[in-house]
Amino acid sequence: MHAFLGASAVILLAGALVLGWFLTSTLKTQAVRDARTSLAQYVDGVLRPRLVRNDHLRVQPQLSATILAELRRRSDLITVKVWRADGTLAWTNRDPARIGRRFALDDELGESISENRSVASIGRLSPGGEHAVEALIAKHDVLEVYAPLESKDGSHAIGAYELYANPAQLESFIASRKHMIWLVLAGVFSALYLALGLLVRGASRTLHSQTLALEARSRELLESNRLLELSAFETIESLNATVDAKDPYTAGHSLRVQRIALAIGAELDLHAERMDALRHAGLFHDIGKIAVPDSILAKPSALTEEEWALIRRHPANGAEIVGRLGWLREAVPLIRHHHERWDGKGYPDRLAGDAIPIEAAVVGLADAWDAMTTDRPYRSALTDDEAMREIREGRGTQFAPAVVDAFFVALAASPAEFSAARPRASVLAAG
Repeated sequence: MHAFLGASAVILLAGALVLGWFLTSTLKTQAVRDARTSLAQYVDGVLRPRLVRNDHLRVQPQLSATILAELRRRSDLITVKVWRADGTLAWTNRDPARIGRRFALDDELGESISENRSVASIGRLSPGGEHAVEALIAKHDVLEVYAPLESKDGSHAIGAYELYANPAQLESFIASRKHMIWLVLAGVFSALYLALGLLVRGASRTLHSQTLALEARSRELLESNRLLELSAFETIESLNATVDAKDPYTAGHSLRVQRIALAIGAELDLHAERMDALRHAGLFHDIGKIAVPDSILAKPSALTEEEWALIRRHPANGAEIVGRLGWLREAVPLIRHHHERWDGKGYPDRLAGDAIPIEAAVVGLADAWDAMTTDRPYRSALTDDEAMREIREGRGTQFAPAVVDAFFVALAASPAEFSAARPRASVLAAG
C-alpha cells in the first residue's frame, strides 16, 4: 500500500506541475494578448484621425498638445511610434528628430506590416538601433507591441504602431493569478491524494479482512479434504485387507510385495516421488481382486478361460479404484501394468519393453517372487533357489532385465527383506 501511495503521489505531483505550467503559460499569453489589443486600440483611436487621410499615412513632425495629453492618459505608455509601410517613421512622441527617417523593416515590425497581424512580448530592450532612446529610458522589462495600421477595408496594412509600455501592472496581475492557480491546484491535488489515501486504506482493510477469511476458509477446506482423503484411504486399506483375508494362503501378500518392491526400487536409485508411488502400488496392486469371487481365488484346480478372464481384469479394476484418490494418481499406472510382460504377452494392455513403467515392472517381479515362494491352493511354495532360477529364466521375456539385475543385487544385500515370513506392519508411511 505504501508503494502504491508513493507512486500515486509522484504521479499526482507530476500532473499538477504539468497542468500548472500549462495554465500559467496560457494565462500569461492571454494577458499579454489582451494588453496588446487594449494598447493598440487606444493609440489607434487617438492617432488615426490625425495621421491617416484616404488610406495614406502622412508624416507629421508635430501633433497638437491635446493629442499628446490624450496619449499621456495611459500612464503605462512609454513610447509610441507610427511607421509607414516603406519603413519611414511617420511620428513618435520621443526624440522627434527621428521622424521622416527611413529604417529597415525587420523582426516583429516587418512581420506586423507584411503579415497584417499584431505581435507582443515582455522583455528587455537591447541598446542601439532605432529603439536606442527607449532602451535608455526603460531600464527594466517593457511590454513591446507591434500592431498593423490597417487600410479602411482591412485588406492590408498601410503602416504599423510600435508601442512600449510599462508592464508592472500587467506582471502584477499575472503573478497574482499564477499564485491563485498554484494554490487551487495544490488544494485540489492534495484533496485528491487524501481521498485516494482514504480509499486505498479502506480497500486495504477490506482486502485484509477478506484475505484472513479466505485463509481460514482454505484451512477448513484443506482439513476437510485431508479428512476425506484419510477416510477414503482407510476405506481402500480395508478393501485391500479384505482381498488378503479372502485367501489364508495369501495373507500378508500385499505387505511383502510392498517391502520387496521398495528394496528393488532403492537399488534402482529411484527418485523419492517415484518411491512413494512404488510404495502405494506395492500395497494396493491386487485391490482389484475385490471383484473376483472367492471360489476362483481359492480354486485348487486349473482355472477355466472365463475364470482367467476375470482374473486378468483385476489390474484395471484396481487402477480404477485407486484412481479415485487424487493423491494416489501416480500409483495408478503401476497398478494397471504390473502384470505386463517384457515380451508384450502380459495384460491388460499387452505393453512391451520400455513402454512398461519401470516401477510397474518392479511391482510385477516382487509379486511373482512372493507368489513363487509361498504356498498356494494349486501348488506348494518353491524353494528360494528354484524361484531364483525362474526369475533368471524370465529375464528379457517376462521381466525387465534391469529390474532382474537390481532384484539379485538387493536380494544378496538384504535377503531378510525377501523372506516369505509374515512382515512387520505396513511401511506405507515410511520414507
